[in-house]
Amino acid sequence: MDKVVATALEAVADVPDGATLAVGGFGLGGVPNVLIEALHARGVQGLGVVSNNCGAMDSGLAILLAAGRIARVTGSYIGANKEFARQYLAGELEVEMIPQGTLAERLRAGGAGIPAFYTPAGVGTLVADGGLPWRYDGHGGVTLASPPKEVREFDGTPYVLEHGIRTDFALVRAAKGDRHGNLVFNKSSRNFNPLAAMAGRVTIAEVEELVEPGGIDPDAVHLPGIFVQRVVALTPEQAGAKMIEKRTVSASAADGTVSE
Repeated sequence: MDKVVATALEAVADVPDGATLAVGGFGLGGVPNVLIEALHARGVQGLGVVSNNCGAMDSGLAILLAAGRIARVTGSYIGANKEFARQYLAGELEVEMIPQGTLAERLRAGGAGIPAFYTPAGVGTLVADGGLPWRYDGHGGVTLASPPKEVREFDGTPYVLEHGIRTDFALVRAAKGDRHGNLVFNKSSRNFNPLAAMAGRVTIAEVEELVEPGGIDPDAVHLPGIFVQRVVALTPEQAGAKMIEKRTVSASAADGTVSE
């Protein structure tokens, strides 16, 4: 039952080239940076990544992306990641864009053993009709496009069929975890991390605080340990290394000082 692994490198030692990964986090929040850095250090390549976005500010998955280690991304947001956009448009990267809520539910469904489900999101668009560019040729042309999906009516409303997602591995980050793999996530890091963890056949969690079994109230557990196979305890330095994506400042009307 003790799922603790000594180091991140040991935890990802069996991730092969070409593996598929579900990766938690959104922007800079809740990203398993230490595990991603361990994968980068191992030189694993040809990865298929399922994640909301593909890193930001040269951190997280952006490290693997910049090194050319990612072959395919299934996600819902490119955002301000210029290298992600460049590789996609240059035909170096295959990208399947999915509505954000649909991506979340596809991960959850895969983890729950549900092969497919119907949703109204995307009906009447290229999401359902097909034709979304998955790969460009580098000159503005499309070499691979999404296929059409089944659309069916329920009570007079059309719904599109979406398939659950399962991946070889999942990488997640939690605020607290015990040796049995029970996890607690902090605030918004609870968005994609539990879903990614459920979707992975082998799920590896880096935790900012490791506690003994019984150290987490059962009612406080966000993800039960049955979904987690390996736990890596972060050092205080690793746990505290958190970046700020955007700072918002305002000038005080009274004295002209600036506060954050």
